[in-house]
Amino acid sequence: MDQVKQENNKTYDVIIIGAGPAGLTASIYASRYKLTNLVIGKQLGGELSLAHKVENYPGFVSISGLDLTAKWKQQAEVLGAKVILKEAGKIEKQQDQFLIEINETEKYQARTVIVTTGSERRRLNIPGEKDYLGKGISYCYTCDSPFFKDKTVALIGGSDSAVSGAVHTAEYASKVFIIYRQDKLRAEPIWIEEWQRLEQQGKGITIYNTNITEILGDGTKVTGIKLDKPYHNQDTINLDGVFIEIGGVPGTTLVQPLGIELDETSHVKVSENMETNINGLFCAGDMVDKSRVMKQAITAMAQGAIAAASAYKFIKKQAAPQIRGI
Repeated sequence: MDQVKQENNKTYDVIIIGAGPAGLTASIYASRYKLTNLVIGKQLGGELSLAHKVENYPGFVSISGLDLTAKWKQQAEVLGAKVILKEAGKIEKQQDQFLIEINETEKYQARTVIVTTGSERRRLNIPGEKDYLGKGISYCYTCDSPFFKDKTVALIGGSDSAVSGAVHTAEYASKVFIIYRQDKLRAEPIWIEEWQRLEQQGKGITIYNTNITEILGDGTKVTGIKLDKPYHNQDTINLDGVFIEIGGVPGTTLVQPLGIELDETSHVKVSENMETNINGLFCAGDMVDKSRVMKQAITAMAQGAIAAASAYKFIKKQAAPQIRGI
């Protein structure tokens, strides 16, 4: 409890866990409602920070995910929020308030909590994946593509994140494979078009209806991959890096010990006001059942704003004031 004492036993009106679109928006609205708030998140921007280009967010023709989320953080801080880029380890419900633990010595108290922990990256769970993580295997092409200049790499997956990641990685790598288990890429048309241009240039290669069965290495770094069916009469491909982009699962690990209610797909069940079955605990973003319709930053942000209004109502026992704006 040392950190609680260092904070002069301060109890925030709301602690927001997650520093992505939903969490930072919740903070901005909470501050405008004059609620004291703290944002705790292990990764600024969450999944959006991994986006090479964001071209469907109103107000920006094109902007990187990192730059966009940096603007949100700046706005949240200007309005009075404190942002801590660390991972919350535990939430405890203590009568009429919550205790958020980052570690044994760093703990914070709040009247309400908004959890916006998004998705957790899905793993391939194949031999070599754990062994070569950080040694040629990455789950963040935005972070690590520059390390593969003039190298050969593979992107695993066929959705927006995989195809846009392949396009981005091709700015550095000499050759990029997309390896996908289905027979057609599922990305937005604009990313398909850019990838097809790379294919025509001979820099991009797509292998359909194929899975990776093993990631190969020499003990210190990735040297190749093994496939479940031959490609050019070989079941292995020599390469230098593997980016895994196969989606995620709802990030509910932190809230499950509280007895929070989940749906059949492990998303948190919330009301239209982002309320959970735990009094004073709200959730928003990709982790909630409402997001199954459309997992986009703009919908997560709307949910974050609603969650902040619900936290206000819970604390003040009256509806949140209507804030003029969009």
